[in-house]
Amino acid sequence: MEEDVLYHLDLGTKTHNLPAMFGDIKFVCVGGSPNRMRAFAQFMQRELGLAAAGEDVADICAGSDRYAMYRAGPVLSISHGMGIPSISIMLHELIKLLHHAKCRDVTIIRIGTSGGLGIEAGSVVITDMAVDSSFQPRFEQVVLDDVVVRSTELDKDLAEELLACSRDIPDFPTLIGHTMCTYDFYEGQGRLDGALCSFSSEKKLEYLRRAYEAGVRNIEMESTAFAALCGLCGLKAAVVCVALLDRLEGDQIRASHEVLWEYQQRPQRLIAAFIRKRLGLTHTD
Repeated sequence: MEEDVLYHLDLGTKTHNLPAMFGDIKFVCVGGSPNRMRAFAQFMQRELGLAAAGEDVADICAGSDRYAMYRAGPVLSISHGMGIPSISIMLHELIKLLHHAKCRDVTIIRIGTSGGLGIEAGSVVITDMAVDSSFQPRFEQVVLDDVVVRSTELDKDLAEELLACSRDIPDFPTLIGHTMCTYDFYEGQGRLDGALCSFSSEKKLEYLRRAYEAGVRNIEMESTAFAALCGLCGLKAAVVCVALLDRLEGDQIRASHEVLWEYQQRPQRLIAAFIRKRLGLTHTD
């Protein structure tokens, strides 16, 4: 194409000098909430010694109301909304952006929240395998009128590197496990508290226990699409999510805003430690 318009990011190859803007990016962190990814960019600026506490960051995608994008040195922080359709659109345009910007050796990490399975609230799960609602490591994408099945394998060395970094942050538990990705927050995740409920509490618990026995330790709504797209495009990728509750104990998230805010910072703290280590920085730098 003579011109590539990245419509949902409000960027383009003719309207922006993408290599100058993004060519030095080495880490891309994506998460659902624009506010959370803005806070993460501010946190990374402080962690990398690039800005004073509280200094604001500019939204690179300010011309679009679909996604928000911020940067802190070699780190790009982008929101992706909720669910597979929303993250898929963002990833297509992000991956093209990295290509047009001539980025090399980029690591991409999804940081977010999830429902835990047989683990305590506040635990951080590093995904070794993203699985569907049948506990299979696959992502089914309808292309024209064909159902295309794609692998959801993630980079195992990256997962182990992240787990090693977590040992320097002892104040919350971190583990590696399977992440189940669903198309819905309520019925799709076996919740009894939605507008519709077509199954019993016993059926729900039987399903969630089978998921646990299959190795699932948390549930969210983006990981299979994220793993499939990144894998097909040759990007080293990881998923790191905090569990807001244990779904074997209930459906509703009842923790206070203060507790939830601290939980949401846990994946950010782990990724910051990982990036600092990759860049050869210590906390005395």
